[in-house]
Amino acid sequence: MDIVITYVNGNDPLWQEDFKRAVNIPAVTKRYRDMGTFPYLFRGIEKCIPEVDNVFLVVARDSQVPSWIDRSKVKVVTHADIIPAEKLPLFNSCAIELFLHKIPGLGEEFLYFNDDCIPLAPFSIEDFFRSGKIVIGFGKHILTFAEFKKQCLRSDRLARKAAGINAGLFFVRPQHTCTPMFRSESEKAFRRVEKELLRSVTPLRSGNSINQYFFTDYCLFTGKAIDSRRPSKKFSLQLSGPDIVAEFITNPGNMKMICINDAKIPDEQYEYYRKAVLDAFARRFPDKSGYEL
Repeated sequence: MDIVITYVNGNDPLWQEDFKRAVNIPAVTKRYRDMGTFPYLFRGIEKCIPEVDNVFLVVARDSQVPSWIDRSKVKVVTHADIIPAEKLPLFNSCAIELFLHKIPGLGEEFLYFNDDCIPLAPFSIEDFFRSGKIVIGFGKHILTFAEFKKQCLRSDRLARKAAGINAGLFFVRPQHTCTPMFRSESEKAFRRVEKELLRSVTPLRSGNSINQYFFTDYCLFTGKAIDSRRPSKKFSLQLSGPDIVAEFITNPGNMKMICINDAKIPDEQYEYYRKAVLDAFARRFPDKSGYEL
């Protein structure tokens, strides 16, 4: 089993210049800011997901790779390695996710991590892949007021088309956690609706964006997924106090993974939150992983 991680450093001046040149506006660094938890993702993977063959780090350009990454242990993949040149540069995570299965040398079974999802307790491979199927929980939804929900709806509808089934009243949405994926099934789904997927690829998120749920939905609709929720908890900076999140990191109970979503909050509040969270991770994973220099 391989692991694929996407990452962006909004403070990289070369990346900021690419952003400004591509979309003619300054980069909004709060949208892409790095909380400092990234090393703990690698420590969590090493401690909690031991059956890993390769770890791939997907970034826009080489300058995005953190200096502490051990490149002999982490395979760096740039957008140019997997995304058509005419679609670059991209700052739209939904679009970038559509091309992960094209990573050279990627194994058939892989886990996709955003940098905001971090394992806290041991997993087995059966938690992600079982009986030739991916394992992840799905919810059913009907309301689509928020833009993200609309992306989920569009991804569901296109996955149904790729699977050859009709749209229903509800749309499905996988739980927000790391995503198990099959390289071959992702390629098959992509090829079946390639024109529609490529039309959805824009530098920034737009009304036509399709996200990586397209692939998990496709697996569900073709009988390649087991609907089983993973013991994972999601927190938002806007809705949860730092003490609550820090306590969860230290004592997660029967939960095995945490997802921490950034939000538009004042810098002073953000720094207070950031310190509390990093202190908690330092207590849980005090030692460097083999992926770090």
